Amino acid sequence: MHIIFYGPEGSGKGTQAKLLSEKLHIPVMTSGDLVRDAAANDKGLIGEACRRAITKGRYVPNSEMFVLWKNKIKQKEMGRDWIMDGFPRNITQAKFLDKKLAKYGYKVEKVIYIVISPKESMKRLLKRKRPLHLGNDELHDSPMRIRARLSTYYKLEPAMVNYYAKKGILEKVDGERSIAQIHQDIMSRINR
Repeated sequence: MHIIFYGPEGSGKGTQAKLLSEKLHIPVMTSGDLVRDAAANDKGLIGEACRRAITKGRYVPNSEMFVLWKNKIKQKEMGRDWIMDGFPRNITQAKFLDKKLAKYGYKVEKVIYIVISPKESMKRLLKRKRPLHLGNDELHDSPMRIRARLSTYYKLEPAMVNYYAKKGILEKVDGERSIAQIHQDIMSRINR
């Protein structure tokens, strides 16, 4: 099974992806981990692009995300079951992912779309207080950075939802319930 979790930051994608991962015994791969790792460890152009995006509260540009994910997708374990969190974020990335996966003979079977209000997203992210990247005390989840990322997300959301709905693989889930209720809802959709 190849599953994508999609929704605004703070929607609980990471929490729900982890719960599903534990239940199904399949790994979770996140854009955030790839970006933070590159920001902390890559001394080249990719690392610089990741550090710049994190510092300004923006998403990493497509070209750099493609390199990060292309390297990840090439790895042998990617052919087996997995859950992807935080990628794709836009139509260009979605088409890139479809093309790369097809090259290796598999595709995304489900997109779990977790919906919460912008107000709830802001509230949850401010509570989270993540640092910019390893070795930096500045906050990634400052109000300014959160607003910038959410503004970008909401501009891209309608096209992404439409893209996966047309493929018949989108599962819309209310993310403003208890963690257990959301998990139960997701499990019921995975099992059909």
